[in-house]
This record gives sequence, structure tokens and C-alpha cells, in this order.
Amino acid sequence: MNSTNLLYNIGVGLIDNVGDVLAKKLIAYCGSAEAVFRERKGKLLKIPDVGNAAATAIVSQNVLARAEEEIEFIERHKLNALFYLDNDYPNRLKHCDDGPVMLYTKGNMDLNAKRIVSVVGTRNATEYGKRMCNEIVEGLAALEVLVVSGLAYGIDICAHKASIDNKIQTVAVVAHGHDRIYPGSHKSIVEQMYKNGGMVTEFISNTNPDRENFPKRNRIIAGLSDAVIVIESAKRGGALITADIGNSYNRDVFAVPGMLGSKYSEGCNWLIKVNKGALLESVKDLEYIMGWEPRDSKKKAVQKKIFVELAPSEKVLIEIIRRGSIGIDTLSLESKMATSIVSALLLNLEFAGVVKCMPGKVYQMN
Repeated sequence: MNSTNLLYNIGVGLIDNVGDVLAKKLIAYCGSAEAVFRERKGKLLKIPDVGNAAATAIVSQNVLARAEEEIEFIERHKLNALFYLDNDYPNRLKHCDDGPVMLYTKGNMDLNAKRIVSVVGTRNATEYGKRMCNEIVEGLAALEVLVVSGLAYGIDICAHKASIDNKIQTVAVVAHGHDRIYPGSHKSIVEQMYKNGGMVTEFISNTNPDRENFPKRNRIIAGLSDAVIVIESAKRGGALITADIGNSYNRDVFAVPGMLGSKYSEGCNWLIKVNKGALLESVKDLEYIMGWEPRDSKKKAVQKKIFVELAPSEKVLIEIIRRGSIGIDTLSLESKMATSIVSALLLNLEFAGVVKCMPGKVYQMN
């Protein structure tokens, strides 16, 4: 990306009274981030949801000087700046309407990895929570996943450490810019993560880890993943917010059950109770529900039925698969259905001889 494009791409995300959803709408109407700043105020006001305050802020172009400073910071610290229309922007996040316009990354990571799991939980992790976190992350190693968390005390940092110990690529999504690490005591862990993973944020430098930034960070944690695992949570907290966002994004949410009466198991037990999180006792549960379990034996050939009655949800999948071979995770994103639901529907379609599963969980018409 040339520096001119980067200037305007960063700038559009800094405009007062313009969030990520409206910024994308502006870019869609105008044709590019640069075109947004070239547009006249009168025409901007004709765009749905653009008010006088936002239009005035755009034509003033005051944010571009700050964007120039940020480009210097990016170059000096060798960061990677990802615009939401870039090919290497996380594909899963592209499907989230409120996904960030810009992402800033540092490290060695693949945000479009085949399998991504977010692990979140309370800052006040108990010994039980830490043990379960270590066991689950250790089990994830065999699935070749990327582990995402939020670098906070408790379950988050436990997940990052366990990932490092098991040589799993791990990424911390933070609520501040790349000019700092919060909490500061986790700096040495982040330095290790840069070798196989790293740090991701939507915030520019000199952004403090203010309270309102953490829910924004949580939507990225959920949006980057195929599945969200909650390990210990009180009745309220960031982990439950992340789980709720994950459900709204049609991600599969899992919760580790805890002892009745334990304060930091109440949130997980509630997710399971109200069917907002699948019960997770071990990685085997994740493998089964996500369809990630290894299959040693070859499937028997299925004779295609001449007449097959399809449910509406099955028809949606067929229309997508007809366009060409597709992986289950991409199919889940395009159909806006959770992976567990897609997996069950595909199994029915396989039995009916309508589709067939190729190596790597790629599906095509039979």
C-alpha cells in the first residue's frame, strides 16, 4: 500500500462522530477513503446516517496531520497496517459489520490461519481455571490452531503462556496502541509472542488503555476466531461480553463448567444453562462440535439420491457450494451460520449424496 492511500485509510478511522460502520458506508458511497476527504459537505450530508458534525469533521481534514504522525510511527516500529479492504486483512473479521477499518499488527502471525480459537476468562483465575486453561491449550496443539486472547491477568495470560509452551501461534488483541504494553508486567511474554504470533490493535499510538476500549477489543477477539472458549467468569465481565459478541457473529461459543457456588464459574455455568455456550470438558468436545476431529477411516461411497428434499438452510449451503469447492469455515462465514450447525447440515447432505467432503474439510457438489 502506498503512503497516500495509507494516509487516508488511517485518517477515515480517526474522524470524530464516525465509527467503523459509518466509515465503511462513507467509503462505499464515495469509492475510497481518499474520495471521502475530497467530497463536498453538501454531498456528504446526503449519505444516510451522516450528520452535520461528521460532515464538518470530514471536510476540515484535521485528522490527516495525526495520520501522518502515525505513518511515521508505523515505519519506525516496523508495524503492519491492514485496511479492511486489503487482501491480507483477516477474512473472518471482514464479515463483521462493525469490524475495525484499520488493524495494526506486530509480530509473526497468520490472521487468516485455517483454525483460530479465542480463549478468554476472568482476571481472577483460580487454580482450577488455570489448570483447565493449560489442559485445553495443550490439547489445541494437535489441531494446529492460532490462539487469540487479550493479554489481561488471569485466564488471558495463562492462555498465552500455555500457547508459547506448546509452540502454538498466539496473538494478543489489546486496548491501546503499539507504543506500550498493558499490563507492563507481561512485556516479557509479548516479546516471546512476537516470534510466533504477536500483538494486534485497532488503536493508534498514544492511546491509553481506557475502560471504554476493552469492549471494542473484545469484538476483535471474537471476530478473529472460529470458536470462543470461556474459562471461568463471574456473572458479569469482559469474557461474557466476548461470548455474547461471538454469538452475534455466529461463532461457536464454549464454556468450561465449574463448581456450583464458585463465584468465577457462575458466568460459564450460566452460558451453558441458557444454551449460549456449549459445555466444554476437554478439547475432544471442541473437536466433535467443530468437526475438527481427525478421521482415520475413509468414508464409504454414498450413492446420490435422485430426489432430495432440502431444508431452507441446506439450500443456502448448496447455492454457495455450487460456486466452487469451499472450506467449512468459509462456508460458515458466507452462510452466516455457526460452524456446528453447518457441520450437521453438511453431514445430512453427504448422507443424501448431494455433496462430498474432500481432504482438508473442503466440500464440493457430488
